[in-house]
Amino acid sequence: MIWTVYLSGEIHTDWRQQIQAGVEAAGLPVEFTAPVTDHDASDAAGDVLGKPEVGFWRDHQSSKVNGIRTKTLLEQCDLAVIRFGDKYKQWNAAFDAGFCAAMGTPYITLHDDSIVHPLKEVDAAAMAWAQTPEQVVEVLKYVTTAQ
Repeated sequence: MIWTVYLSGEIHTDWRQQIQAGVEAAGLPVEFTAPVTDHDASDAAGDVLGKPEVGFWRDHQSSKVNGIRTKTLLEQCDLAVIRFGDKYKQWNAAFDAGFCAAMGTPYITLHDDSIVHPLKEVDAAAMAWAQTPEQVVEVLKYVTTAQ
């Protein structure tokens, strides 16, 4: 079986690349999907439908267009990794975690211990909490190969 892993959350560090490199180096049967990680492109996703003058409506329109991708890929994944960074509040990541929990899709949270308290409900529904991309790779190694 080839596992599909959705990489959700924080876009300001290279955590996705670290996990992908670790999985590749270990030869694991995993393929990855992710949201659009180019912030400007994501913000402008709905502009093809006409750019509203009011910022709220532009964000609303773009979030719906982005939601097509996010919803589809989350519904198709076997597992999600949801990263919360320390610089910004990733409301979208929390939403993705809730969506996974509601669908029964297992997910791993990835964050340091400084934000354990605000993420207590998100972590409570997670199958694992990792603090490093390397730990995520080790979990993926175990669940995909039982080693």
